[in-house]
Amino acid sequence: MFVYIIMLLQSLIASGTHIVAKVVVRDVEPVTLTMIRSGIAAVGFSILAVVRREKFRFRKEHIGTILLLGFLAIPVNQFLFLTAMKYTTPTNAALFYSTTPALVLVLSSLMGLEKVGWKKGTGVLTAFAGVCMIIFEHGIDFGSEYLIGNLLLIVAVFAWAYYTVSGKAMIIHYGAINMSIATMLIGTIMFMPVGMIGLVDYDFSALTVAHWSGLLYLAIGTSVISYLLWYYALSRTTASKVAVFANLQPILTTILAWTLLGQTVTPVFIIGGLIALGGIFITQYA
Repeated sequence: MFVYIIMLLQSLIASGTHIVAKVVVRDVEPVTLTMIRSGIAAVGFSILAVVRREKFRFRKEHIGTILLLGFLAIPVNQFLFLTAMKYTTPTNAALFYSTTPALVLVLSSLMGLEKVGWKKGTGVLTAFAGVCMIIFEHGIDFGSEYLIGNLLLIVAVFAWAYYTVSGKAMIIHYGAINMSIATMLIGTIMFMPVGMIGLVDYDFSALTVAHWSGLLYLAIGTSVISYLLWYYALSRTTASKVAVFANLQPILTTILAWTLLGQTVTPVFIIGGLIALGGIFITQYA
């Protein structure tokens, strides 16, 4: 019973990420926000590394992959996610990220790591159809903020999926927590040349208690605590049961966005979301 409480808590924290990011990015532009978030998370992971006495000894042939993982994690995934949140809705972000398992399956197939049967293939296409309904809900207008935000989300989710596929072998070699610490630190360092430009001239006195609370939520709550809860759940039950709770995120985010932000839930989003979630379910359990 306790592990189910942990999984529900993890899903709530992850769902809240999209809401908090939408609120904070209104006042803190994405470059600065990414730098502050990743910097705080890097400090948190550094403390974790010291406590766990981690030894980062990587094989030469793995260094290129590890550098790529760091690049995908922060400069691509986190930065594009926060930039997208400036233009699109929290519910869209939650739904798009919930398609990660289906996208991971496609990438694994293209890389020759996993075969896709007709059932899983049907699930992937169904999920993609649902997402497309939401992407083009406001029409195909490349000047539309919604469309720009949704397209940025697609790239961010693709980066996260590729990070997942490419990182699998590294996790087997070095462990999940070890690799997360390494990629967070490496990704933060990679983003610094751009991120520090925004920090140098940034007026930190403009940040309110609410802003700092949001930043800490994104950095510590999402990037550290939520991650640790996820792996605790995986260590106590099967991956399929944990995945079911992950699929709750679009629903929980929609409820939070409706109650806290007053976001309107459109019929197109509901229909597209149900189609996408149905496709995700087919993909995972075919």
